Order: sequence, then C-alpha cells, then structure tokens
Amino acid sequence: MPSRRMHLLFHCLGLSCLGGAIILQVLVFADIFQHGYFMAVEKNPVILNFEITLTAFALAYFVYIYQAFIRSVR
Repeated sequence: MPSRRMHLLFHCLGLSCLGGAIILQVLVFADIFQHGYFMAVEKNPVILNFEITLTAFALAYFVYIYQAFIRSVR
C-alpha cells in the first residue's frame, strides 16, 4: 500500500509542477504582450533554490511521463 501512495504523491507533485509552469508561462507571455518585456528577480536564496529544485523535478517528471507515453505507443 505505501508504494501506491508514493506513486500517487509522485504524480500529484509532478502534475502540480507542470501545471504551475504552464500558468507561469501564461503570465510571462501576458506581461510581454502588455509591456513588451518581462523581468523577474528573486533575491531570497531559499525561494530561489526551492524554485530550481521544483523545476528540476518537473523536468524529470516530464521526461518520465514522455517515456511512458512513447513505450505505450509501441
């Protein structure tokens, strides 16, 4: 049973990271469309490291899901 819970947690966290990335991309494009540019600065190193960690996890999750999809097509 713990394996099933970890699997569910893995997918929930992964999909949340990908969803957050999509929302952020929409906000960035909206700002570029309205102002012609986008600039963001994060001065808090804890938040910056957390964002980098979540980005790395989202990339790994995307690769995992993509590989599973490719295997299912074959």
